[in-house]
Amino acid sequence: MKKILLISCAAALSACRSLPEPQLQLQSTQSYQVEWIGERPLIDRSMLTLTLVDQQRAAGLAGCNNWMAEYQLSGNQFSLHNIATTRKLCAPALMEQEQRFLAALANVQRWSFAEHQQLLLWPATGAPIKLWPIEHNQ
Repeated sequence: MKKILLISCAAALSACRSLPEPQLQLQSTQSYQVEWIGERPLIDRSMLTLTLVDQQRAAGLAGCNNWMAEYQLSGNQFSLHNIATTRKLCAPALMEQEQRFLAALANVQRWSFAEHQQLLLWPATGAPIKLWPIEHNQ
């Protein structure tokens, strides 16, 4: 009896391991909040975001200004083009962070998801922009 139970448990465990993991995809209207730009975390209480507005446009907050761009998405390839911003002036540290963020966005070439649905936007070389999904309350 013990042998049958052990075989049943082993079979059940191996079946669980063989189930495919759900494929996470970039989704239109989903918003993400930036946690890191490359190797550096954000300035405390600053807010940088990315939202895929529709199948062609992305927008968000750059810390001081709003930004918008066209994007292309094909498989795990992702790029932003024609990035534009509003022209509000903020504290020098926020402006420097904003410029780093916008430059990093312009260099993004691909995306992936890390553990716990953290979005990673990868340049050709170097560390990614790390973002978390923003939960929308219904």
